[in-house]
Amino acid sequence: MKKFFNTAGPCLPEEHHMLPAQERIGGLSGLIERRQYFVIHAARQTGKTTLLLDLVKELNASGKYHGMYCSLESVQGIHEPERGIPAILDVLRAEAAYGKQTFPEVRGRQGFNTLLRTSLTDFCESLGNPLVILFDEADCLSDGTLIAFLRQLREGFVNRGRIPFVHSIALVGMRNIRDYKVLIRDERQSLGSASPFNIAKKSMTLRAFTPEEVARLLAQHAAQTNQAFPQEVAEAIWHSTRGQPWLVNAIACEIVEEILGSDFSQAIRPEHVEQATERIIRRRDTHIDSLMERLREERVRKVVEPVITGGPRGYDSLDDDYRYVLDLGLLREFPEGLLPANPVYAEVLIRTLSLRSQMQMNDMGHPPTMPAYLSADGRIDMGRLLGDFQDFWRRNSEIWAETYDYKEAAPHLILQAFLQRVVNQGGQISRDPAAGTGRLDLCVHHQGFDHPVELKLRYGDHTYKEGQDQIARYMDKFGCSEGWLIVFDRRKTVLWEEKIFWKTIDFRGKTIHIVGC
Repeated sequence: MKKFFNTAGPCLPEEHHMLPAQERIGGLSGLIERRQYFVIHAARQTGKTTLLLDLVKELNASGKYHGMYCSLESVQGIHEPERGIPAILDVLRAEAAYGKQTFPEVRGRQGFNTLLRTSLTDFCESLGNPLVILFDEADCLSDGTLIAFLRQLREGFVNRGRIPFVHSIALVGMRNIRDYKVLIRDERQSLGSASPFNIAKKSMTLRAFTPEEVARLLAQHAAQTNQAFPQEVAEAIWHSTRGQPWLVNAIACEIVEEILGSDFSQAIRPEHVEQATERIIRRRDTHIDSLMERLREERVRKVVEPVITGGPRGYDSLDDDYRYVLDLGLLREFPEGLLPANPVYAEVLIRTLSLRSQMQMNDMGHPPTMPAYLSADGRIDMGRLLGDFQDFWRRNSEIWAETYDYKEAAPHLILQAFLQRVVNQGGQISRDPAAGTGRLDLCVHHQGFDHPVELKLRYGDHTYKEGQDQIARYMDKFGCSEGWLIVFDRRKTVLWEEKIFWKTIDFRGKTIHIVGC
């Protein structure tokens, strides 16, 4: 059987194109040798389970350790420790049986608060090699189950000089250990002044693929089929995904299996990356859908919204909420500031949040379809399109904006829903969130022509001067002599007659249309 690009579950060396996951995280063997307990956290579908299964296989093959992989996903939703701890033991018992070992039955009449610790002690005594447990989906635990689980691991750790206990433990999930406290619903319960897992030596994450690693992964397909991913295609995939492992595999899979129908005689071209990306976005596969579901959370909104608007941030970079959004993999710190982790996520983020408006516009039949905005030479008439938006915004903004959880970003989202409905019928929009600049750049592409647009919220008269400089620089990026600066004035005390205007100026030899909304 030919290997393929995997987008469902952990990668298997005998079935899938893959790279060794341990290349993307260092120091695991050293931590285990030194009997350390540690944390691995990374966003969904970055290769955590693949890493753990590979590590367990390596530990057992070494003959030095008894490695055990243990997923806690089945314990999710069991909040009461008297039920949760026995459920964890059931998972350990099943994993032990898989490894041809017998996990001890519960001795005597023990309460849940010692059950896990004593059972692991008994199991360690029965083994010939030191026990290493890799707990996957550890952040599925919550409330009393989580507290009892962590406290018993800590108690076993600090008493290892007197009684046998687990040699090394990894807690693995999306969240860092510091964020586990949000999994406790009852304010009367607590992880304590110090986390019961404060014995963790180190907290690490699994990084994304580098451009070189993306090329290596794609080369495996070429070696097997003689169907090459040219360098410009590999670069385009990395640019769209920034090396996010699931996205890299998903785009490659979409090109090979769906767009080209597994016909390995066909050449893979850069435009196939664009086609594959658009298909994945519109299809909203589970990976995309589960990530976008997080946008409904208030703690996510307060971090994401300023990224969309470019306005003042409503968070502190030391906040747990800020770290939580980074742990989700939705946003990422770049030298220029906090931005969507990759262009695909940026696109999906905007489309997801503006979807309600697009559906309402479809029901209204507004704006008209693409042909209504084409001039005689086949180009989009941006003057008419944005003029129609000004009219639409004046009539609908107050009602529509109130329906958004992301109220500050509502102008940006409604405009993009308006434009998306039009360009879906024959064009494309590229979006470039510009961190810390108070703006969002986007460009409407149609029939080989580029139409740069910049969105800003009015914070004073200086907004217009700043916007002219910014749109001029953005126009330089596309080599355009004409651009549009859209400024939303949200002041309640100003009449619509003052807010709605159109002004065309010559700025550094460029034509800039300032569109007031």
